[in-house]
Amino acid sequence: MARLRTKALFLGFWVVISCSQPPKQLDLLIVGGQVYNGVEDEPAEVAIGIKGDKIAWIGNKTGNIVAQKTIDATGLIVSPGFIDPHTHADRDLNKPKTAHNLPFLMQGITTVVVGNDGDSFFPAKTYVEKYHKHGIGTNAILLIGHETMRKEVIGLSDRVATHEEIVQMKELLNKEMDDAGNFGMSTGLFYAPGSYAKTEEVIELAKTCAEKGGIYDSHLRDESSYTVGLVAAVEEAIEIGRQAKLPIHISHIKCLGVDVWKQSDSIITLVENAQKEGIQVSANQYPYEASATGLKAATTPKWAQSGGQDSLLIRFDDPTLKPQILKETKNNIRRRGGPESLLIVVVANPDYRNKTLKQIAEELNLSPEEAVYQILRTKGIVRVASFNMSSYDIQNFMLEDWVTTGSDGNTGHPRKYGSFPRKYHRYVKEKGILDLPAFINRSSAKTAEIFKIPLRGKLKEGYYADIILFDPETFKDKADYRNAFEYAVGLEYSIINGKLAVEKGEYTNGLFGKVLRKDDSN
Repeated sequence: MARLRTKALFLGFWVVISCSQPPKQLDLLIVGGQVYNGVEDEPAEVAIGIKGDKIAWIGNKTGNIVAQKTIDATGLIVSPGFIDPHTHADRDLNKPKTAHNLPFLMQGITTVVVGNDGDSFFPAKTYVEKYHKHGIGTNAILLIGHETMRKEVIGLSDRVATHEEIVQMKELLNKEMDDAGNFGMSTGLFYAPGSYAKTEEVIELAKTCAEKGGIYDSHLRDESSYTVGLVAAVEEAIEIGRQAKLPIHISHIKCLGVDVWKQSDSIITLVENAQKEGIQVSANQYPYEASATGLKAATTPKWAQSGGQDSLLIRFDDPTLKPQILKETKNNIRRRGGPESLLIVVVANPDYRNKTLKQIAEELNLSPEEAVYQILRTKGIVRVASFNMSSYDIQNFMLEDWVTTGSDGNTGHPRKYGSFPRKYHRYVKEKGILDLPAFINRSSAKTAEIFKIPLRGKLKEGYYADIILFDPETFKDKADYRNAFEYAVGLEYSIINGKLAVEKGEYTNGLFGKVLRKDDSN
């Protein structure tokens, strides 16, 4: 037992008295690992003690520690749990069978942001209650979607919102942030019906978000050359931040398609100039050459989508509109790299699955643009992996300290199962584009700072115990475009809110996540 030395006055002299110090009682102790706290460049050889859901102690003298369980982390990297700022994990969290969130959990992700791209479950409070009832495998942060608000107030029509409708949307935004503790709002200005909104409408909503201390997260109006162009779309996002006076976060930043390759230099300059102006601008990025989206969104004209997919197909069947629709669809396919660059990854008809648009068109004896509409007549969602990005732009963005790791994880693309370990394995370990401390920082502490998540993202006494331990030799992605459903490997332990969710590489079947609220310390 440790001894505590103290002084006492005895017959006019100070003497040293030795007394016993009670041992520190901990639930879990991690020893022997290389500890990266999320901020510092150098690892520390320290032990981490957990009590309840918090990090209670960090130090290197464990002689007076009594822990219920000790993890020997020799040979492992100890890191803050990763925070994924852009996911569609709510589509799994809302069902008890998939609420474990394993595709994200096995990447080392302990917190996911949901409600991105302007699309959120509504009303959020209902889903928060559902998550509390059946449990969730990771923490979750909610955003309210602009597209969701627009659908509630206006529907799917291609028109400008009236003043009264904007007021209604502002009231809805205010209520969602109050009821569910949402951290901010998201937009998907590329997608209908969000694309029908003018910048002024978004600014007005963002002002309400700013009053609540929220963040503005955006899928840009154009990541290519569809409408306003990539540069103008970034300028629009910055202007929204400038006018509404709130932080803006650009989701899955990229230069999509041959028309905009190598525009990353211009985008970086734009962002840095805005930052010098005092506007808080950041972004996230997934480490893949292919994007993923709906076939309809990727290829068909926005004006033809007004009213939804049934309306799109009715317009396509109209002989007076069909030639223009086909012309614009052909050009959209071109800017995506051609029909050979579009791989169908999610579709109900197995005859189309895991084939390129070019292959399907040849089998149907149709032009690629005509084949699009034949495929869209299939019931259900149709998603594509679109091979349209250059390594120059991917690496250029990755080097910026304001660009964090994100997955945009959704069914059909390997990024849902592999983004974080892929970034580590390919860009840290193999290519040396990033060093390990930068990768960890931009996957944890930096993201927590951007989204203003209290007491998470760092290994620090008093912070919540969201901690991962991974093997630096084996941590990597396994999913690819043909088999997008393989879990990553190399994660040995995941601790969420002080509980072991992954132990020795295996899921423990625990649901230890919480819905985090903007308005409390979680």
